[in-house]
Amino acid sequence: MPKTKKSLIVLGIDPGIADTGFGVVSFASQKMEALAYGSIKTAAGQPMAKRLTILAADLKKIIARYRPEVVGVEQLFFAKNAKTAMAVGQARGVVLLIAAQSRLPIKELTPLQVKSALVGYGKASKLQIQQMVKTLLKLESIPKPDDAADALAVAICVGR
Repeated sequence: MPKTKKSLIVLGIDPGIADTGFGVVSFASQKMEALAYGSIKTAAGQPMAKRLTILAADLKKIIARYRPEVVGVEQLFFAKNAKTAMAVGQARGVVLLIAAQSRLPIKELTPLQVKSALVGYGKASKLQIQQMVKTLLKLESIPKPDDAADALAVAICVGR
């Protein structure tokens, strides 16, 4: 009797301080399925330490619930606003820390790598990526918010 391949569950993350997108995708026998997606939100008026604590706690809950075997994290890509880059970098650090503490392998991808892998073109538009995520995961509509669609795209790239 042939062995059946075990499924792989990937958690994709699009880090941010106001919104950290997450997407959980299961890969089993040539099929992909979105198990969950959404955004971890923090309020702008809260101290940074509180926002990072919320992110860490919610990420731990997602990992405990879906038990991913690998975490894909999008790397930072912008240089216009140093203050925003620092905040996103802090959120990204929390994501990497929680994944490492959970003993999960981490795969980091640039936006260019995600776009190239999904659409075949490194300068693909956000809408093209969202449409491809919708199509590949057989969703009824484009995942919202945008951060969740980006996180699902990362998970798809890691799981393929």
